[in-house]
Amino acid sequence: MITVQLDRDIEERLEALGARTESSKAVMVRERLLDTLDDELRDLRLAEERLKDPARRWTQEELEQGLDLEG
Repeated sequence: MITVQLDRDIEERLEALGARTESSKAVMVRERLLDTLDDELRDLRLAEERLKDPARRWTQEELEQGLDLEG
């Protein structure tokens, strides 16, 4: 279990959203936290995979030469 102190503004916003969606503050915070953790873990796994097997990298100059910026 963890306890988090929120600024009054954030708590008021959570209360307003909860009233409109019929969700509790705890449920909304837990769902967003889980979403964030999933995203962070996915990004970390992807970064680790790319470090093990790096793909082709381009310089800024190579990218600019390959783009049709005038048309």
